[in-house]
Amino acid sequence: MTRRSYFAAVRRFATLLGASAALASCDAGERLRELGDQPRTAHERYMRALADAGLEETVLGRDWIEASDSVLRAPHDVSLPFRETGVFLRAEVRAVAYRLSLSAGQRLTFAVRVDGLPLRLFVDLFEQTGDSARPLVLRASADGGVPEDSTAPPTSAGTMTFSLEHEARRAATYVVRVQPELLRDGRFEVLAAVAPILAFPVEGRGNGAVQSFFGADRDAGRRVHHGIDIFAPRGTPVLAATDGVVRSVRPNNLGGNVVWLSDPERGQSLYYAHLDTQVVTAGQRVRLGDTLGFVGNTGNARTTKPHLHFGIYRRGEGPVDPFPWVRRVIATPPPLVADTKRLGGEGRTTRSTTVVLNAPSARGDTLRTVPRDTPVQIVGAAGTWYRVELEDGVAGYVPARFTAPLRNSSQ
Repeated sequence: MTRRSYFAAVRRFATLLGASAALASCDAGERLRELGDQPRTAHERYMRALADAGLEETVLGRDWIEASDSVLRAPHDVSLPFRETGVFLRAEVRAVAYRLSLSAGQRLTFAVRVDGLPLRLFVDLFEQTGDSARPLVLRASADGGVPEDSTAPPTSAGTMTFSLEHEARRAATYVVRVQPELLRDGRFEVLAAVAPILAFPVEGRGNGAVQSFFGADRDAGRRVHHGIDIFAPRGTPVLAATDGVVRSVRPNNLGGNVVWLSDPERGQSLYYAHLDTQVVTAGQRVRLGDTLGFVGNTGNARTTKPHLHFGIYRRGEGPVDPFPWVRRVIATPPPLVADTKRLGGEGRTTRSTTVVLNAPSARGDTLRTVPRDTPVQIVGAAGTWYRVELEDGVAGYVPARFTAPLRNSSQ
């Protein structure tokens, strides 16, 4: 393949879709065989298109495939909420991956906003497993970007957002990979946040109203608390935390006036107890936010202040801690202080410093300690930190204040 035909093929087929969901390093041929005949994601369809164009064995094609795999082997650990601004450069073949943990009951929202020429950006979410043969399992993939049937390179500038959501129904660790198509420039911003899967079940109340938690001793240690207690004045509306079907309103000795609400989408039942009164009936379908009853202290709560006992019972698991399912997350990511005008440029360290894997935190795993005047390329900014690449390809974070433009180096 001549140089001219090679780059013509790249420009023509870099607007198609495909790629990799495996973690282990292997050659391009093996990677393509793993895809089979039915690529599942835009990333995989793009890699298939590269193969159909004869580009998978070229240096550029192999580098793109290797980049998609290598970042999964060394993702950056981030705490949520997280914000980072970065750049993709057409002269570089790059990807970035972030690792994050979710508690059962949390919903992840991961959005990437791209400024510049329209491009295809592949955002894939993997769950980390304990299986060494299959350490990552694809869970979600973002949709968006230039239409797949586009045959001409895009030319107009604009802003696009690629986003995905995922509900964690058990505690787990995830890796999100972000990778652009070949030969595209662009500045991007990552925003990752968590929220509870369910709505708060008492009108006008929030986290501070929870005064008794899951697992607390009851009856002098003879049993444990299988829910949370949310205190509010008698008569405060109790709300459906999700769409569902009322399965039972039959009272019992412990709970007094109760409502059992089925959440079939998630294979669980929500339990509302100690109600003053119920306003729904068995078999009734309710929508998120509908009133089910009113706060009281019936059942074995007669000697306590009015409150709602709220519980979750999952099919095959029994009672689970409901607090992460309704706890409102009010934290915000650290403000972006690092100068984003330097993104995409070369720099140097102004003192001996460590390059850490985690972002943005000095507590991260140290990848390397580098001396003063070490050249770096600045590819991202989060808080007071730059994400940089060293000359040998190692990627990590350094304090922005310990860098300066390369042209000022005394070397």
